[in-house]
Amino acid sequence: MTTTATRPRTLGLLGSDPLRTALRLDAVVTGVNGAAYLAAAPLLTDLLGVPSGALRGLGAFLLVYAAGVALVAARPVISAGATEVVIGANLLWAAASVAAIVTGRFDLTAVGSTWVLLQAAVVVGFAVLQLSALRNR
Repeated sequence: MTTTATRPRTLGLLGSDPLRTALRLDAVVTGVNGAAYLAAAPLLTDLLGVPSGALRGLGAFLLVYAAGVALVAARPVISAGATEVVIGANLLWAAASVAAIVTGRFDLTAVGSTWVLLQAAVVVGFAVLQLSALRNR
C-alpha cells in the first residue's frame, strides 16, 4: 500500500494561515485605499473635506505601507517582530485618525468624519485579527 502526502489546500489570497490572511487583506485594502486617494484626490476633496494635496500624500504613504505589509505576508516564515510593527502602525494610524477629527486637523465634512472613523475601525480590526493570529501561532 502506498501513501501520498498532500499539500494543504490554499484559497488564493485567503490561504490557510490566519496571520498571512490578515496581513494580505490589510495590504490589499490599504493599497486600494491609497490608490483611490491618489487617483481621485480632486473628486474626494469636496466630499471628505481634505485638501487634494493631503489626499495625494496619504495615498502615496498608504501604497508604500501596503507594499511593506505585503512583503511581511509574503515571507516563507512570517516574522513576529515585523508583524508587531504592522500591528503598532495600524493602531497608530487609527489613533491619528481619531486625533485628526478631535483636533479639527482638516475641515472634514460629515461624510469625511464618518469615513475617517470607519477607516479607523477597519484598521483596528486588522490589528486585532493580526494580533490574535500571531498569538495563536
